[in-house]
Amino acid sequence: GRYLVSQIREIDIDDILGRSSVPPDPELFRQMIEGRAILVSGAGGSIGSELCRLIAKWKPRKLVLLEANEFVLYQIERTLKNRTSLPVVPVLGSVTDDVLVRRTLKTHGIQVVFHAAAHKHVPLVEANVFEGIRNNVFGTKTISDAAFDTGVENFVLISTDKAVRP
Repeated sequence: GRYLVSQIREIDIDDILGRSSVPPDPELFRQMIEGRAILVSGAGGSIGSELCRLIAKWKPRKLVLLEANEFVLYQIERTLKNRTSLPVVPVLGSVTDDVLVRRTLKTHGIQVVFHAAAHKHVPLVEANVFEGIRNNVFGTKTISDAAFDTGVENFVLISTDKAVRP
């Protein structure tokens, strides 16, 4: 059919979600982050790096950046150190490395984990299924088991997949 320009409108996130969005509660964020040791996995990725910038504003005691890509880890570390006096600790490695993950959680007394590490680009993951499973499934299992075993108080799962045809 024919549509009029006046019928065109901005798309709202609620249109896509199929449900009402839930606004964040700043007090919950403050309680979880302020004065605590925080680890962000996938800290240099598009989601993880933005999360790090937001977390830094809530004044954690320490922010540990776990990232498998050296260049993006360097970038987010440099960005955070230029913006804040917060202790920022870069850790180069994978969430699939159980020894590294456990050592990092223990050494830094991590209280909260924000797990954002995952391969999220659907066509690449579909073309590299075994790597997608290794990183997204087994990496999530590794870091969540380690967090549980080392007494991490809060574990926030950000995203592990972008299912198209689950």
